[in-house]
Amino acid sequence: MRNEQTVRLTAVRRLYEVSARMGAGRSLAETLQAVVEGVVDGLGFGIAVLNLRHPDGKFEVIAVSGSPEAREALLGTVSAADIFDAEFAIADAWGKLRFVPHERLPEGEVIGWVPDLPVSDDPEAWHPLDALFAPLYSSDGELVGMLSVDLPEDQRRPGPVHRELLEIFATQAGLAIDKARLTDRLLAEKTRLEASEATFRLVFEGAGNGMATIGFDDADRGRILRVNDAFCRITGYAADQLLGARLATFLRDVEPEQTRAELEQLGAGNGTLRFERVFTQPGGNEIWLGGTAALVAQGAGQPRILLIQIDDVTARKDAERELRHHAAHDPLTGLPNRRLLQHRFTKVLARTRTTGRPGALLFCDLNHFKLVNDSYGHEAGDRALRDIAARLSGAVRHGDTVARLGGDEFAVLAEDIAGEALTTLITRLEAAVSLPLDNIAVQVTTSVGSVPITPTTNDLNALLHQADQAMYTAKNRR
Repeated sequence: MRNEQTVRLTAVRRLYEVSARMGAGRSLAETLQAVVEGVVDGLGFGIAVLNLRHPDGKFEVIAVSGSPEAREALLGTVSAADIFDAEFAIADAWGKLRFVPHERLPEGEVIGWVPDLPVSDDPEAWHPLDALFAPLYSSDGELVGMLSVDLPEDQRRPGPVHRELLEIFATQAGLAIDKARLTDRLLAEKTRLEASEATFRLVFEGAGNGMATIGFDDADRGRILRVNDAFCRITGYAADQLLGARLATFLRDVEPEQTRAELEQLGAGNGTLRFERVFTQPGGNEIWLGGTAALVAQGAGQPRILLIQIDDVTARKDAERELRHHAAHDPLTGLPNRRLLQHRFTKVLARTRTTGRPGALLFCDLNHFKLVNDSYGHEAGDRALRDIAARLSGAVRHGDTVARLGGDEFAVLAEDIAGEALTTLITRLEAAVSLPLDNIAVQVTTSVGSVPITPTTNDLNALLHQADQAMYTAKNRR
């Protein structure tokens, strides 16, 4: 179970890092390259190939990463619209992914590029002719491309964790490609605004994403001048509630100085401003808006305006927050993991060095817990661990941190504590753990070792080792 958790947390961190490369506002070419590089750099595959679907249904290899040979052989090749139909007919469905095992391929000529990979007798090993595809869809369900991956880093067929993360990544990639196509169209339209107001009006009113013009000069600076239906639908306001109002009154800007500097750079003619802000809807509900702002000159003697396009990116921000949570918390108990413990320890140590008042690090090891797993099974053991984690969290003071180190080992980080207060805390922890567990007759207790955190303390790992040794001393006294 611990190995799977480690794989998942590592992969989630990778996924979060690479998915940030496909943010709103990138051009289509940048987005496609970010997709294949993200797969290779972050998801553990040696090769990634992206086929972009054209309006006529044909597929063209637009981006390749991981192998110069594959790039030379595949880049620019165009295939018929039904190129994947035969393979998908014999494929295994892994959620939205499609895996084509080599043993099901018909005899004959192999189409495409095949990596130079030794063939293993292990049935779970990755074979040079194995193929794994991730269809890419836009927000309205249109197939926009096909991502194929090869050469898993462990040279084995991907397990459930990597399949799930590849599927999540493919979903984000499809939306990013859709958004990049729209961004490219909007930027192209921007260059034609002065010559064709009719074209602008058509794009503005018919766009599926929210669009608005904002005054940039004179008395209209910051005021909403024009909105389309999609802008009203996304924000929840009617047009007459928005027109003439200042956009800033609806936004929560935590860094106004940075926003002011970015607008000044935009006014100097420095590109396009990409932004993400919290927007307050009617009734007080808050959503995340992401989009771009471009400065448009309306002609000689006319005030400039900002043309902005927005989308509701609340779901993506929630997903990013969940990814960050997974990266810093134990998936079984929900407690902070060692990574978050290190982060909070650094802050506690800094305050200890400022105040001179010591804190404490406690190492808690469960006694007799192996009997729970042996007698009742690991599912019951997992329930017991969650119960014990909740008890430990309830026994500490407000502001203390309870972390799971792995297995049946926990740590408690307590600031500004010593002497009798520390003894009382340890007693509460021992009493909380020793309470009977539901439907389990085994008496589980805990042995607690503690070491002080002083201004001369340096390393968390060394401190954990000392607390571990103190725990064994306490255990031997029982």
